[in-house]
Amino acid sequence: MVKNECDLKSCFLCCHCLPDWLPAVATNRKNIAVKKGQQLFSEGDPVTGIYLIYSGTVKVHKRWGEDKELILRFAKRGDITGHMGLGGDAVYPVSATAIEAGIICYVAIDFFESTLNINHQLARQLIGILADDLQESEKRMRNLAHMPVKGRVAQALLTLKAQFGVNAEGYLNIELTRQDLASFTGAAYESLFRVMNELVEAGSIIAKGKSISIVNERALQNLAGQTELI
Repeated sequence: MVKNECDLKSCFLCCHCLPDWLPAVATNRKNIAVKKGQQLFSEGDPVTGIYLIYSGTVKVHKRWGEDKELILRFAKRGDITGHMGLGGDAVYPVSATAIEAGIICYVAIDFFESTLNINHQLARQLIGILADDLQESEKRMRNLAHMPVKGRVAQALLTLKAQFGVNAEGYLNIELTRQDLASFTGAAYESLFRVMNELVEAGSIIAKGKSISIVNERALQNLAGQTELI
């Protein structure tokens, strides 16, 4: 446990609740230091609270077949996760795992629900996030059904660039294992490996270990716009 690490300014909850409510947040939050690979919650677990990312990056994923996972999205500083468990089933429908060390602000579900009742702006923002998540999930399912693997890889790289930007060297400001990238793409590891090599040979990207640089964004956009004939 990390004491008072969060600055009460950066996370989704603090940004959208009433200023007079911040002392209540300070009292009820728990700052947790997480290690790379540490799981915040697991799919099917009873909902106990909401997790707000103060630092680090978290992958939100779901079981996909017997021994595979599908990464639905990545959460970074300022983002919220665990909110998909607010439905009537009171279980988390997804899992969340840190892919790098960081600080997580945790609030119990009872306090979070009380906060929503009092902070209407926060409730409206959460509804918007839930709507965006639903639209993105529908888009992902459509792409899995109708977009070739190369198009899905291209779309995944463009999405990562839009969310995380690039560092001073021009590489995506997030480092992923090839397995995580395959899971985010919804492709087998072997297919991801083959497509990445093809994109490198075509001059569309540069890949060095876990670092990836997009060289020809237009080419990736063209690939992401292709769908299989049905």
